[in-house]
Amino acid sequence: MVLAGGIVMGLALGVRHVQGLFLLPVTMDRGWSRETFAMALAVQNLTWGVAQPFTGMIADRFGSAKVILGGLVFYALGLAGMAHAATPAAFMWSAGICIGIALSGTAFAVIYGALSRLVPPERRGWALGVAGAVGGLGQFTMVPAAQWLIGGSGWVGALLIFAAVLAVAMPLALPLKETSRRAAGVAAVPDQPLGAAIREAFAQPGFWLLNLGFLACGFQLAFIGTHLPAYLMDKGLRAADAVAALAIIALANVAGTYVCGILGAHHRRKYLLAGIYLLRTAAMALFFLLPLSPASVYVFAAVMGFVWLGTVPLTNGLISQVFGVRYITTLFGFVFFGHQVGSFLGVWLGGVVYEATHSYDLIWIGAMALGVLAAVLHWPIDDRELPRIRAAVAAG
Repeated sequence: MVLAGGIVMGLALGVRHVQGLFLLPVTMDRGWSRETFAMALAVQNLTWGVAQPFTGMIADRFGSAKVILGGLVFYALGLAGMAHAATPAAFMWSAGICIGIALSGTAFAVIYGALSRLVPPERRGWALGVAGAVGGLGQFTMVPAAQWLIGGSGWVGALLIFAAVLAVAMPLALPLKETSRRAAGVAAVPDQPLGAAIREAFAQPGFWLLNLGFLACGFQLAFIGTHLPAYLMDKGLRAADAVAALAIIALANVAGTYVCGILGAHHRRKYLLAGIYLLRTAAMALFFLLPLSPASVYVFAAVMGFVWLGTVPLTNGLISQVFGVRYITTLFGFVFFGHQVGSFLGVWLGGVVYEATHSYDLIWIGAMALGVLAAVLHWPIDDRELPRIRAAVAAG
């Protein structure tokens, strides 16, 4: 089940990871501006965030497998729609709305939520780390695959092939079927109404600090993932360097996500998260200030990749630690909404600022400032279990 979850996540996030490679061929072929393409992906990120709490509620109520299956169907339809979109509105609907909903059912929240319930607490950090690493490996393999398919079959053919792959992956939802609430964390804690769980979380200041910090994460990753290829080519580097950068990010993410998952089982997650945001900020500052070359791009990609998605198992684990796992998918969905607001702003503002100034400099500076702010916000989070959770575990 850990492997199946990782593969689904790798396919879903892998296709999303290579969307930046489609920016130039799509806009040049259709005669659209970069802002048009960026707006569609910005809406995708925002739709993902808005939908995530609701798909989380469905997964917590009816099981994750059904949500994953539905997400894969939406993903395949969205990619096919992107390939045939002849107008910005059609592209917005398929790339923005349809795939945004699809990601809410196939990515972090639902996969990690299922594993958090299916795996015993003592192995939870390992399971999330392994699933994240497998997902990262999927993203890594998707980069050269996308470049090869775009070159050989065109961007339309590449999107249709990706749609077929996601359709074929539907049986992978079955191993994540939750036949019973057999996870130790679920069995030990008396059941609680969903509304009460949401109100309990919303009453905790740390829940909102985590949400705001995750906004910075979304801004940084969405901006870099979408606009880095175009940024590098604007600076005179080759398309091959942009592809290599995305591949290095994905490969380093394999190791980084696994390491973060393991570290989260032994160290305080809020401090690990603060450290990740500071490391990202330092990497961006050096990349922005130093002369640009293929070597500097590869080093930057390796460092950013190592801390790329390591925030996700740590954030998920922190929520599970404080609130329990009964409604982890729903609660993580609300926190992930903040992440996707940041993603929307990172992608959209990247396009807007570039069209206005023909430069990404202001966005790089903003991403660095948000990284420092996120590190500061994580420091005061109260990461102790709620009294209700402590009492139930002690009694059980």
